[in-house]
Amino acid sequence: MIHFAVAFALLLHVALWGAGAALLAMPRPWRRLWPVLIVPCGLALQSAVVWAGAHAGLRGTDAYAWASAALPVMLLALALRRHGARRAWTDLSRFGVVWAIMAGALVLLTLPFAIASRGLTTISLGSCDAADYAAGARVLMEFARADREGFLGLTEVVRVHSVDNFFDYWIRLNHFTPAALLALNGTILGCAPHEIVSLLTAVLLAGAVPVAFWAARAVVGHDDVGSLVLAGLFGLSPILWYAVAHVAPGQLLAAQAVTVLTWAGVALWRGRLTVRRAVQFAPVLAVGYWLVLGSYNFFLLVCLVPAVAYAGGLALWRRAWGRLAGWALAMIGPLCVAGVFAYERVAGLAERFSLLREYDFGWRVPALTAEGWLGLVQGGDLAAWDFLGLRWVLTTVIVGLVAWGLVRAWAARPRVVWTVLALTVPVLAAYLWLQVRGAERGTNASYDAYKLFAVFFPLLLPALCRWIALRRSGRLLEWPLVVGAVAVIGAGNLIACGMFVWQLARPPLRVDSPLRALQKIEAMPDVKSVNMIFAESDMWSRLWANAFLLRKEQFFLTHTYEGRRNTPLRGDWDLEAGLLALHSAGGARREIAPRFALVDTRTVTFVRVQPGTGWHALERDESGGAWQWTMGDATLLVDNPQAHALTLTCTLDGWNPAPGGLTLGREGEAARPAVRLGREREKITLPPVVVPPGRSTLVLHSDAPLTTVAGDPRKFGVAVFRLHVEAAR
Repeated sequence: MIHFAVAFALLLHVALWGAGAALLAMPRPWRRLWPVLIVPCGLALQSAVVWAGAHAGLRGTDAYAWASAALPVMLLALALRRHGARRAWTDLSRFGVVWAIMAGALVLLTLPFAIASRGLTTISLGSCDAADYAAGARVLMEFARADREGFLGLTEVVRVHSVDNFFDYWIRLNHFTPAALLALNGTILGCAPHEIVSLLTAVLLAGAVPVAFWAARAVVGHDDVGSLVLAGLFGLSPILWYAVAHVAPGQLLAAQAVTVLTWAGVALWRGRLTVRRAVQFAPVLAVGYWLVLGSYNFFLLVCLVPAVAYAGGLALWRRAWGRLAGWALAMIGPLCVAGVFAYERVAGLAERFSLLREYDFGWRVPALTAEGWLGLVQGGDLAAWDFLGLRWVLTTVIVGLVAWGLVRAWAARPRVVWTVLALTVPVLAAYLWLQVRGAERGTNASYDAYKLFAVFFPLLLPALCRWIALRRSGRLLEWPLVVGAVAVIGAGNLIACGMFVWQLARPPLRVDSPLRALQKIEAMPDVKSVNMIFAESDMWSRLWANAFLLRKEQFFLTHTYEGRRNTPLRGDWDLEAGLLALHSAGGARREIAPRFALVDTRTVTFVRVQPGTGWHALERDESGGAWQWTMGDATLLVDNPQAHALTLTCTLDGWNPAPGGLTLGREGEAARPAVRLGREREKITLPPVVVPPGRSTLVLHSDAPLTTVAGDPRKFGVAVFRLHVEAAR
């Protein structure tokens, strides 16, 4: 139950921060509807406080979080004095169904975390970004901006363009606001970042339900019932559950920001445009801009696309160029103010785009056809329901519904049709272009396409579902058509969510007890610097090790992430992980957890051994066990830094689906004696190998044929759980 308690505590804490700000920020004509802005205002205010604390040189949120809580309390007191406590309570109660939908969504989102682990931890279906956010949260929670101890000031490793320290990397280039929210809320709730990254991401999705309701009601023009239905579909949508499953809080923050900005832009255009009205909307716009700048600052260039398409199209139709100029000034003015406050985020835009060009971030995400836009996909990987042509049947039905809704709306409310087109066409065109670009070039542009779609999803969903209004048309067939379509879409979304719950309850990536044990190294005074010797495929463990050891200097064998460059390994200790375990004389090995150990690099028998070619990626099971398969002859790269030869004796813990002899020897040497390895997991000791100073390549060879598994194109040799290497002179 701890997961549900902490999730709702996070949501309530954000709401406390946002209540007063929302009351004060909501323009007067909409003042009674201020509750829809509680969550985005709370998130923006928390982020701004951490930003101010970092620039004031304060030593992290651990030093000032509790004192800063006075700010939202004072804002709430001021707002209630102006608005009246009874009126404010009435306004809140008016949104009771919205709160119920939000709470229900949060319960469902939290459920798989509670199943996956008894205690608070972080899980993921594949992305390793959670560890990156946790590292940033520790920076903002425990350190001052001038601190350069341990990893924070290791310039040669953390330099990214103009940034030469890890603190400024979060201020200028990386996703600041998610880390800031983790830091502030973690301090108040007494939770470490690794305990609440997943839960905070779930809170961001559930907390966006009121904004999604408001987009449907105030932007697209649905009635209350239709807007509530769409808010429910939003909370169940696999499009955004995918972001939670991969721990992507940045795009969920940007989604709320873009929705707030679009509503403000549309509302400004629809009403009488005066200086007073522009001033009334300035706080709302500032909240939206701040969330974009702090999370996905590179979205600053596209965050106004729906609003500009809406206002620009109407200005073109009516030749209202003067009105468009005034509208543009009202929209851009708050951005200039926010940009001055967050000048480093604006200044880092060029470098951020440069990084996006340098690295092919992400992975391949399946392209969504029309049925996928409304969440009719499989859970986990967003794959379409392809069997028996179901995908194309559903696509045809959805396209027909969207078209019929627009045709029927054209006669009665043409402005609604233009709103739908302005919200959807630019985004869907960009989405399609990115998908095609990725397919043509073989890049991960489909990942960017997915992020674009997810950020604009609170606007796309109500726009694509304008046909829901046909239930009130009075035509005999349209009411059952709408109800049936909503039932099918709701059931499809619920099935996809169930699949997400099933997969997240058995996650391939989690912060388990061996990984958490790495925190003990920070308390070891004799360990000043560490070389991160992790398998290249084990990004999850490498990034979490980095987050847990920020007070130690760290050097990376391979490029790990932005701000964690591979450099010469200058550390006094190797932090080894994976299948290789080095043992040498003199007590140079220090066990940390079952699969992690420190190895002193300064002993006379130290040697570094790493997997070379011929290995499949690291695999794990639910119990935390890990292994790697060979794909035929597999090599080990041995670096002997000593001036003398060393003798290596290797003990292999593993099994062979096709029993046979196993040999290990230097590349190019004559055949060596073989040791039999059978189908049962066992430990075998291979004959010693002498390695000279410098680099050597050892070949692990099995004389048994490779095996295959139905449905898997790979060929498998030996399963290696652990390879113990004993070094001696």
